[in-house]
Amino acid sequence: MTSLLPVPTIAPPREWTAVLFDLDGTIVDSASEIMDSLAHMFSEMGVPVPDRDTLRSYVGPPLLDSLRMTAGFSDVDAWEALNVYRDHYDDHLLHSPVFPGVEGVLQAVQAAGLPIALATSKPESMARAVLAHTGLDRYFTVIAGASDDEERSTKADVVAEALRRLDDLGLDTSESVMVGDRGYDALGAAAHDVPTIMVEWGYGSPAEAADALAVVHSADQLRGMLIG
Repeated sequence: MTSLLPVPTIAPPREWTAVLFDLDGTIVDSASEIMDSLAHMFSEMGVPVPDRDTLRSYVGPPLLDSLRMTAGFSDVDAWEALNVYRDHYDDHLLHSPVFPGVEGVLQAVQAAGLPIALATSKPESMARAVLAHTGLDRYFTVIAGASDDEERSTKADVVAEALRRLDDLGLDTSESVMVGDRGYDALGAAAHDVPTIMVEWGYGSPAEAADALAVVHSADQLRGMLIG
């Protein structure tokens, strides 16, 4: 992703009260494992395996929707494919490394007294396993993800759930900010009047950053945007 907007590095544009983070492409570099599981899924479904660029486009958005709209699967086939994918990916989801510098950002945000919430379209059970395995779960006040039945799967739904859980804890969410890497993050957060800071080390394209507050290319810049 190429930086499109100037990024202040001395102080945040305003005082945030809570920070929401995406997971895949923002905190962990999971594309390789996800694409391998997608390739396995397509093969098992008897469908030609797409090229790597196409497989990468599946990383981030709700997979069930992508299987219907992008792959053209029927509802029944999409659910079968999703289960095949999950069975395979379940054995690989803990192999993804944390992006350099991200833990330092989480430490700094927590030390500044800001609550941190995860808002991911990855199934919440998988997201919790990833954060526990990496030891990053200790930084999160709230961990919200997609429900296993996909009733809660869109980024807007997940952001709403993360905000609701923070509110239920009596925390101030009036000036929340989302940190993500795809246009889906920005659109989902915008549905709740939450601006998004895009990280260019993720899987999005420059066009996807059009609705972002800013684009950062390093962990230090992200820290500056969040807490100064």
